[in-house]
Amino acid sequence: MTIERPEPGFSNDEVGMLRGFIDHYRGTIRLQASGLTDEQLEQTLPPSDLTLGGMLKHLAFVEDYWFSYNLAAHEPSPPWDTAPWHDDPDWDWHSAAGASHAELDALLADAIARSDACLDAALATDPDLGRHVARPRDPAKGDTATIRWVLVHMVEEYSRHAGHADLIRQSIDGATDV
Repeated sequence: MTIERPEPGFSNDEVGMLRGFIDHYRGTIRLQASGLTDEQLEQTLPPSDLTLGGMLKHLAFVEDYWFSYNLAAHEPSPPWDTAPWHDDPDWDWHSAAGASHAELDALLADAIARSDACLDAALATDPDLGRHVARPRDPAKGDTATIRWVLVHMVEEYSRHAGHADLIRQSIDGATDV
């Protein structure tokens, strides 16, 4: 498996800049997990219960939630459609235990491909980042994210977890700046 981590361009337009940082951090997370065994993906750095395997699955969910479900208004796909969210709100993190590295990486890679396709389709229809996504986040409040908000949120989501991944990976095998 070849994982690319492109450097974001210094002079892209807004869409290119945001996508560049998202792609950079997508690659960073996948590289932090690369070369580890299935068992190593389940190791934590106490007192946290975060694992790199859980992080891969969580980010696959976040990709599908924001791009497929909210932006493109697709119904949840497996495994999210049958997840017991009411029993375990962190199911995406916890259910990664026992899954293989290949399975978790493929889940994230496939979610990224779907996300890119949803974003490409939305921007081809109307390139305005200030327009709202298809689904309101909180219909009772009338709160709906814009495409710009989703992109900025994804930079935040990935960069936050990239820091977690750095610490977890270093605790597993001493690797730094993966």
